[in-house]
Amino acid sequence: MRFSLITLTYNKLPVTSRCLTAILRDTVCDAPWELIVVDNGSTDNSADWIEQHLIPYGAARNVTVRLLRNSENIGCSKARNQGIAAAIGEYLLFLDNDVTPRTRNWLQILLQEHLSDPTIAMVGPKMVYPLPNAPIQCAGVAISPQGRVCFRGRGSSNNDPTYTTPTDVQCLISACLLIPAHLIATHGGFDPVFHPVQFEDFDLCYRLREQGWRARYTPAAEMYHFESTTTQGTSAINNAAVVIRNGLTFKNRWQHMFATEAGPTDTECQWLKLPPLPPLADIPDPLPML
Repeated sequence: MRFSLITLTYNKLPVTSRCLTAILRDTVCDAPWELIVVDNGSTDNSADWIEQHLIPYGAARNVTVRLLRNSENIGCSKARNQGIAAAIGEYLLFLDNDVTPRTRNWLQILLQEHLSDPTIAMVGPKMVYPLPNAPIQCAGVAISPQGRVCFRGRGSSNNDPTYTTPTDVQCLISACLLIPAHLIATHGGFDPVFHPVQFEDFDLCYRLREQGWRARYTPAAEMYHFESTTTQGTSAINNAAVVIRNGLTFKNRWQHMFATEAGPTDTECQWLKLPPLPPLADIPDPLPML
């Protein structure tokens, strides 16, 4: 097996069904791949839908879809680590349940970028909003010397020349992240201290980068991201408190690295307020493909 795609679900069936169906429908890949879905105790029939509809849909496309059910929400790190333990692919692709392809051969593009240099460990695509002209949602992550985080290119035009060439970055987001399985086996998966979500992906990036590996952004692959759908409105998560707590843990752990890197200033990391996305039902399905 070449690729194991690992995604988590916790309720939000409308976006889960739309996006995971699109992953199976719109991905073009000659190499064999599987989709592992870890359901974190959904109460809205998400797991039943995966079992009854997504698994047969994948089988019809020669893609094995496997469902792991948890009786409760154990958080992102532990659930992703469950998916890692079940995966049989040479490469692991972490994927949020609110992401769909804009580039059909996105898997092969990410792999090609990884193979372009033996020191590249992690590869992420250009994440774009599901809006006309596909403005950028995230072109990799930058961190100021003081530990402030920003998504490179957020809100910029899709063809902004700053984000049209492959680039080494400080971090990548786990909404769509390729890593060889052997590196996870050697260095470990996601740290459950970042419970239930937030900063576990940045921590993994820095853990690998501390060992000399590189994180690479490649704009040749584009993925639509229905930003924050996975956690938005989840009553069990006080998102602001989680961001503060886990952000401090990340900062204390990795300040010795990002304080010496040529990251942006705190001013450059100010979070750009953007209009909310339209309701899911008002966003075309399928979305335009490249």
